[in-house]
Amino acid sequence: MPGAWLGGWVWKKVTPLLEKRGHEVYPVTLTGMGDRVHLASESVGVETGIQDVLNVIKFNDLGDVVLAGHSFAGKVVAAAADRAPERVRSLVYVDAVRPQKIGTPTGAFADEWPLEGWKVPFPMDVFDTAGKDIRGADREWMISKVTPLPVKYFRDPITLSEKFLSVKKAFALCTEGGDPVDEIVAGKWGKLDGPYRIIDSGHWPMITRPVELADFLAEMARI
Repeated sequence: MPGAWLGGWVWKKVTPLLEKRGHEVYPVTLTGMGDRVHLASESVGVETGIQDVLNVIKFNDLGDVVLAGHSFAGKVVAAAADRAPERVRSLVYVDAVRPQKIGTPTGAFADEWPLEGWKVPFPMDVFDTAGKDIRGADREWMISKVTPLPVKYFRDPITLSEKFLSVKKAFALCTEGGDPVDEIVAGKWGKLDGPYRIIDSGHWPMITRPVELADFLAEMARI
């Protein structure tokens, strides 16, 4: 699942690498972003995104799924796995939110970005903090594709059940993504209850380090 302002298009470099290894890949675009931006509305939020994921699994008859969630979409894939744990092999958090609380609402974000009504426009200055490695053609390509984010994706919490505890997790941590990787590995931000890979990249390794990310995703499909 892509993070904020993105769509399934952001996995363009990773998808063929996984398909060459024999994996089926379903890059999901959440409602209201990417090629589904025309469906954006004030009511679109995390529950919509969860249903997007569950429907891709259901209508493609998928099982043994590795769900990869990037950035804020960590809470989307966590909730989807909690509702269909029998279909999910593992979760991979790609420089992502990692919900851990069981039974109480979690994952709601404060408004840290400027709003235009119920939309969060893409903040260009994020390249200066979390995307310094995105340059040249990659930067132009990304800017041409990003779309505003319905703010409820940020604001809406999720509530996980005990079923979530049975789902295997893995973590791709980015050195320049904005969070202190050393503190995350040390458990200061919650326990990493699964294997992890540290990737030397900004917040979008699927663009700047697709081979490393594809390697890790393929490895997680084997555990």
